[in-house]
Amino acid sequence: MPFPAYVEGRYFDVLAANALATAVSPRLVAGRNRLRDMFLDPAEQALLPRWEDGAAGMVAGFRKSVGTDTDDPRFIELVGELSLASPLFARLWARHDVNTCAGTPKNLDHPQVGELWLNRERLSLDGAPGQTLVVMHPDAGTGSAEKLSLLASL
Repeated sequence: MPFPAYVEGRYFDVLAANALATAVSPRLVAGRNRLRDMFLDPAEQALLPRWEDGAAGMVAGFRKSVGTDTDDPRFIELVGELSLASPLFARLWARHDVNTCAGTPKNLDHPQVGELWLNRERLSLDGAPGQTLVVMHPDAGTGSAEKLSLLASL
């Protein structure tokens, strides 16, 4: 795939990622949790110029992803950990927002190539309930397309 892409589970665990996704964010590797990184990793926060807005959207998307399965031990552990470690997560969680992030543009301040605007598409995977393929792509012919090509060549 010529664009950054990764597969995530219902708790926003990264299950697989291509090399370009990892070049966009070194935390997009199998075994990482995007929700935990958003709230607890300063390097991830620095990558997102308006990270608090992104965090709010991610919490709302997490609620949507989990649905009514709130007695699952993995869910309880993750929400408990983040509620204790991040006052922002605790505030956002208390709002009870539910939303999806499909097709949402993502603005990044990449340390190697500067500002990137990438469209984010989220695609459900047939035969793999709770798993989503996320593909990020720039608009053709833009500075972001050029920068992503440069990042791919590094």
